[in-house]
This record gives sequence, structure tokens and C-alpha cells, in this order.
Amino acid sequence: MIRLGRVFHISSSKNIIVKIENTPKIGETVVDENLKTVGEVFDIFGPVSSPYVAVKPKISKLEVLVNKVLYVLPSKKRREK
Repeated sequence: MIRLGRVFHISSSKNIIVKIENTPKIGETVVDENLKTVGEVFDIFGPVSSPYVAVKPKISKLEVLVNKVLYVLPSKKRREK
């Protein structure tokens, strides 16, 4: 489990916007501190020095997430070289 960052706000399109601490990969699963699935990484945007991530939610009560820390479960799929 890798710390993703703190929820900044909920966008008008109902995506969860997170100010990230560790850059995830698109499609990785996002969970809360109890390992409950919150959503999936949808987009990474903003300045390189201080990026944000949009999480496509899989839950309904999004407002309770504001200011909470979210985590990422690294994907088990690895490309072999």
C-alpha cells in the first residue's frame, strides 16, 4: 500500500481530486485507510512539481473523503522484458 495523497476536493464531474505525494499509474486501485476501495486512478494533471490526480469513484458518499488521506494498491500486472 502506497500513500497517494490528501483529497483536495470533489470536482463538478464527481471525480475525486487528490494532491499527490507519490505518482501512481493510470488504472491503479485507490483505497482509504481501512483498505476499502474508493475508486480508480483516471487522470494525472497539473504542474510537474505539484501534480494532482483524478480518481473515478466507485462509492456514493464522496463528501466524506475531503481532507482524508488515500492510498494506492500497486497493480500486480508487471510487464516482463
